[in-house]
Amino acid sequence: MMSSTGLRILAVTAHPDDAEIYIWGSLCAWRAMGATLGLVVASSGEAGVRKGHDAAGLGPRREAEARSAAQNIGLEPIFLRLPDGGLAQSDLLDRELASAMAAFAPTLVLTHDVQDYHPDHRAVSQALQRLASLKVPVLYVDTLAGTTFLPNVYVDTTAHISAKIEAIRRHQSQDPERFVRNATKQSVWRAYQCNAPDGHHAEAFRFDAHYPFSDIRQQLPPAPSLAPLSNFK
Repeated sequence: MMSSTGLRILAVTAHPDDAEIYIWGSLCAWRAMGATLGLVVASSGEAGVRKGHDAAGLGPRREAEARSAAQNIGLEPIFLRLPDGGLAQSDLLDRELASAMAAFAPTLVLTHDVQDYHPDHRAVSQALQRLASLKVPVLYVDTLAGTTFLPNVYVDTTAHISAKIEAIRRHQSQDPERFVRNATKQSVWRAYQCNAPDGHHAEAFRFDAHYPFSDIRQQLPPAPSLAPLSNFK
């Protein structure tokens, strides 16, 4: 069994608020285990212009929002500053991600699902598939509204839902309350899938076992606890 102090969890996302929306509760849970966390963001989110917001300087502003969110769990995001909306598979994307992974030396990588709705998300996921290969296991992140996603890993995020909401709200340029509502509903639903007691929250992932990574349970935070099965009688 790997000790908690040996865990090095690297999240790789396409945009500055992706980690907060999809996996922030789990990152908090890993942090509570004593894991070392890393966050790589492929773009600065400069294409995410919301109605009523100024497009000028949006990339730097979104980076600042992400840093503000991350400081509460001791994270310093690394921004690759590749084109938002244009993260097509490329040698440059591969080189930048390979360099970031080599510098951090993760024991586990988190990234978007290969069938995610957003082309930038898919491009990052496909790049990580190629780069991780036999080097490190990859855990795929839930999709928006869970569409097309079949999880087989759940993390109990009940103790960290307030931190997740606060982190999402740091992204004021993105009208964050819509993400607060949707992410909260999704975390309640994922906990319900686990038959967790009322009031619980969970985040969902998928692990595709392959040689030499057949089992990563020793690297995971606890799953939600079960509600009494007598509730179904």
